Amino acid sequence: MQTVLKWLTPAIALGVAVFILFFLISINSQEPIVDGEPLALETNLVQKNPEKMWLNHFSESERKGYSYPVNEVYVKLDLDEKITKTKTYKLSAKVKDPYQLFCLKEELRGHQLKYYLKKDKQGIDLLIYSQNVDKLNNLVKVLKNYKIQAQIGLFKEEY
Repeated sequence: MQTVLKWLTPAIALGVAVFILFFLISINSQEPIVDGEPLALETNLVQKNPEKMWLNHFSESERKGYSYPVNEVYVKLDLDEKITKTKTYKLSAKVKDPYQLFCLKEELRGHQLKYYLKKDKQGIDLLIYSQNVDKLNNLVKVLKNYKIQAQIGLFKEEY
């Protein structure tokens, strides 16, 4: 096997060298260049009848239930509507350990309130935004049983 590889590598190299040699000879042949007339630029403009472009087909299509995508979007905003003022309340509760977090989640599930957990260096802060202050007051009373301190305040949006 080693003797085959020993002779095969130089044979392949010799074959590639012969191929390159013939290639270089063929592209650099010694054919005489015939002096001919200089090339002349012909400018024969033929006016064609305006052809129907393929894009025009899309504008004429009347398929029902399908519209082709466009690059422009027009949005109309009715900014004359009066924005009603609603009071939104925020319940903030600091959670100190995983047991309090578990109890708090179970109570929120029972009261059917959605919440937002915010974790930072001080601990876990649970935020609940609701417009029903009575429901939040009941939740604060229940959380006192689990030694969870919660505070209700008026929510102010910051932009």
